[in-house]
Amino acid sequence: MAVTKTVVLKFGGEVVADGRALRGVLDDVATLWDRDYRFVLCHGGGPQAGALQARLQLPVVKVGGRRVTDEATLLVMKQVLAGEVSVDVVAAAVAAGLRAVGVCGVSDGLVSAHRRPPTLVSGGGDAPVDFGLVGDIDLFRTELLTHLWAGGFCPVLNTLGVDRQPTADGLTRQVYNINADTVAAAIAGAIGADHLMLITAIGGVMRDKNDPSTRIPRLTAAQARAAIAEGTIVGGMIPKIEEALDNLAAGIGAVHILPPGPGVIAAAAEQPGRVGTVLVARDG
Repeated sequence: MAVTKTVVLKFGGEVVADGRALRGVLDDVATLWDRDYRFVLCHGGGPQAGALQARLQLPVVKVGGRRVTDEATLLVMKQVLAGEVSVDVVAAAVAAGLRAVGVCGVSDGLVSAHRRPPTLVSGGGDAPVDFGLVGDIDLFRTELLTHLWAGGFCPVLNTLGVDRQPTADGLTRQVYNINADTVAAAIAGAIGADHLMLITAIGGVMRDKNDPSTRIPRLTAAQARAAIAEGTIVGGMIPKIEEALDNLAAGIGAVHILPPGPGVIAAAAEQPGRVGTVLVARDG
């Protein structure tokens, strides 16, 4: 069977928690899979992690919107990402007709990383912030994903990573919590994906962020930079767009910022810009 397009699709734990929203996404994936699209599904689990931390009476510490991961928080992330959320997504994907397989970023050193050094972040003050057991990606190994595709399986990837070096005692390797958007972008860059699709609550770039009717269907990299410079793109959308531009520079064909909803993934794949906003390197 000829593979026509490759897609990395990222969605957060809020989509997983909404059974109808998740089924709508997975029905689209199943439809496109039958048309020779090949997907890697990359999920987060922020709401589920927060809920488990609350039940365990563990504090949730965030700086600049980013989770600080101590030993107890890492244990929560393991249980949520590689356990609860992965199982729920795979079960829903199988129900949608996909031959889904849950894959941990630790498997075969798929996502290799090192501990993020203390770094300055927006909203974090003047001093570098130590995010604890959070990883920065060094290497993404694609063999397992292509092997699964060759067998007709759809990988469902959680966003844990593993250190490339053994721990001091030589008994294991350190596991890291890694942002799902970061992992999805790394996957897409490593495989040269045709599409990187990001489902977000905002669902696209608006000329007026408070007016959905001002949605911008399509932006080239140059247009996006100009929109930031002139103040059309503001606030929290700026880092999303800047990261999308980095993704395009890494060789990804198109980056889509999409709302949740039935039919959205299929529409974005086959008519880019019909929903949400698609970013491309250049016209043509």
